[in-house]
Amino acid sequence: MGIPAIPAYPMPLLSELPKNKVLWTLDPKRAVLLIHDMQNYFLDAFTPNASPLVELVSHIQQIKQECKKLGVPVVYSAQPGGQAPEERGLLQDFWGKGIADDPYQKGIIDDLAPDADDIVLTKWRYSAFKKTNLSEILKEQGRDQLIICGVYAHIGCLLTASDAFMQDIQVFFVADAVADFSREQHQMAIQYAASRCAFTMSTQQLLGVLKRAQNPLPLSLEDVRRQVAELLQEEAADLSDQENLIDRGLDSIRIMSLVEKWRRAGAEVTFADLAARPTLSDWWNLLYFPREKVLSHQDS
Repeated sequence: MGIPAIPAYPMPLLSELPKNKVLWTLDPKRAVLLIHDMQNYFLDAFTPNASPLVELVSHIQQIKQECKKLGVPVVYSAQPGGQAPEERGLLQDFWGKGIADDPYQKGIIDDLAPDADDIVLTKWRYSAFKKTNLSEILKEQGRDQLIICGVYAHIGCLLTASDAFMQDIQVFFVADAVADFSREQHQMAIQYAASRCAFTMSTQQLLGVLKRAQNPLPLSLEDVRRQVAELLQEEAADLSDQENLIDRGLDSIRIMSLVEKWRRAGAEVTFADLAARPTLSDWWNLLYFPREKVLSHQDS
């Protein structure tokens, strides 16, 4: 009735992620990072020194490090040990007694130990919102986005994502920074999230967003290429400098999201500018070269 032993399985690749139904853009000033249930009791079920456990821990470490640089609040959820039957409720019918009242079992793994300024929530049900003050934490900090990573993908992580969605909180579900009982259940969780309640992304994509937030304007043509590739959910190397990005599938909503991002960072660009010359090369020129030179170049 307890947690089953979990065989090794590979983390999903970027090319295997489901197509997102929404076009939300992560903003570190609006986000909170939730590290969900990374306790020894749950992680001991995984095959040690193998996928997905190795990548899970490494990816969450990297995400937390970048969030800290940007002042993104970090919240942990952790279930208590030694729960009485009345505290555990119907969870006992599915999972038995749960975590023992043992410092090791209920402890968060050493590799992800909370810092002094991190928040640790005592979590009682699948959703990290149920019987906690997570909603109040987001409201007090003026945050309406939640980055979710941890275990298990199709249980607590997914139910927390769904709960957040129903409170008008945008969720960013990090597909290779969650793990599950099996590859099939892992894939089911990210597919449901992408189609019903969240924006799914890889650790690599998330880290790119967080690092670029430290300087939101692209610093090179390659940065422009990466930002456009993220919107198209394609590999940056597949986009050429001169191809028509509208023909490639970049619709007006995605173009407008770039305009808003770049204008917030100080760029003097408009939707009409980008739509008139929809190539990576032209957009780079619009961002970083005087307007007169761009127009002169286009007329020649």
